[in-house]
Amino acid sequence: MNFHEGEFIYINKPYRMTSFGALAFVRTRLSKKLGVKRLKTGHAGTLDPLATGVLILCTGKATKKIESLQLQSKEYTATLQLGATTPSYDREHTVDMTYPTKHITRELIEQVLHQFEGDIMQVPPLFSAVMVDGYRAYKLARKGADVELQAKPIHIDEIELTDFNPETMQMSIRVACGKGTYIRSLARDIGAALGSGAFLTALCRTRLGDKRIEDCLTLDGFNEWLETVDTEDEMPAKAKA
Repeated sequence: MNFHEGEFIYINKPYRMTSFGALAFVRTRLSKKLGVKRLKTGHAGTLDPLATGVLILCTGKATKKIESLQLQSKEYTATLQLGATTPSYDREHTVDMTYPTKHITRELIEQVLHQFEGDIMQVPPLFSAVMVDGYRAYKLARKGADVELQAKPIHIDEIELTDFNPETMQMSIRVACGKGTYIRSLARDIGAALGSGAFLTALCRTRLGDKRIEDCLTLDGFNEWLETVDTEDEMPAKAKA
């Protein structure tokens, strides 16, 4: 492998680690193996800290392809807790509102989910990296600023109910979608469409483009994998200095 010329590394990002944290973990070890101070790296398609799954890391000249990788379709599995909401639409924050759920049935859920397939408008989460007047929305939200985000067009290819427990009021879905889709916002909107509330309790990106979670390395196994890799890299003159 030639990491300076450009390689793709597919990681199953662990729970509670940022995408940048996963990138830094890999970059540090690659740089050490190659004997350089800092190997050029980047990642395609940010995952929230509370999400797991496919994260594509690019090295060297392959970082030029990050934008095109982000345009590829994605697939997620998610678990939603019905009957409540949180400010972040996931478990990062505690419940702020509760709602009735006695009327919710599997039939109602399946009927509602179809409303979200195709081209739709979606308001991003307030606690997100969306830029607002030059600032990240989540930074403004943490300061208590009154921020109103605008709805953006997204595309959902398919959404499927994979499980529903009427006792715990938890449901699981599989979502195939395009760039810019926030599954946290989708959970919020599904809850509202059901005449209740909802927030994410689990989220995993199972596919990005044609790469599936089964193709990914774990960070726990990364060092062992790296030891088996033969490199063709020639250290650039600037890196040697």
